[in-house]
Amino acid sequence: MKHVREDDHKNHQARSVTLVIAFIVVIAIAIGVGVYGLFLAPNPEAAPTATPAPEPPPSATDVPATPRSMTDPERFARWAASALFDWDTASMNPSDVTDKLMAVADPTGEGEGAGPASDIGNYLPDAATWVKLRGYSTRQWIEIETAVVPEAWHQAAADAVPGQILPGAVAYTITGTRHREGVWEKQPTSYSGEVSFTVFAACAPSFPECRLLRLSQPDNPLQ
Repeated sequence: MKHVREDDHKNHQARSVTLVIAFIVVIAIAIGVGVYGLFLAPNPEAAPTATPAPEPPPSATDVPATPRSMTDPERFARWAASALFDWDTASMNPSDVTDKLMAVADPTGEGEGAGPASDIGNYLPDAATWVKLRGYSTRQWIEIETAVVPEAWHQAAADAVPGQILPGAVAYTITGTRHREGVWEKQPTSYSGEVSFTVFAACAPSFPECRLLRLSQPDNPLQ
């Protein structure tokens, strides 16, 4: 009987582990990004406290280096969207965009690691293309229309067991219009198109200020 109880206990543990792994895989498939950092509590000792062009916005370099409110998750997500999409090839390099966002990424080193940098790279032209765009005086910005916590995130949070999701973790799906303008054969030209993506962040109580965890694939947001 003792061996039977031990076998039952081992089988129960195995089933529990399988369920947890299955849950993480389902969420990973849903959001299209790695979720390791979303499910890992931070180490407190490591964490520091050709259409008509629209009216041009302020210069991309005017996007503040840090959000106006580091503690408000929606404002943080909106800031991250602007920091990601607002750039000017005449005065910036791709690294300027990456550095600005990585400065507010998970600082513990225990979350997604290099994940955010890789995600940011999915949204930026490579170095060679950037040089070509600079020759056309290209600049880009986003006009944000909505920033909403998607239903899939609410469901994931409701289904998660204690300790499975990083406290204060949240997802905001951003929808808006990406604008580009430049000069082609000495004539002004512009382009506008819809964009959507999801910003994953963690705020209090995990961090005293919001931190970027990951970005979804472009135009593959959490719904």
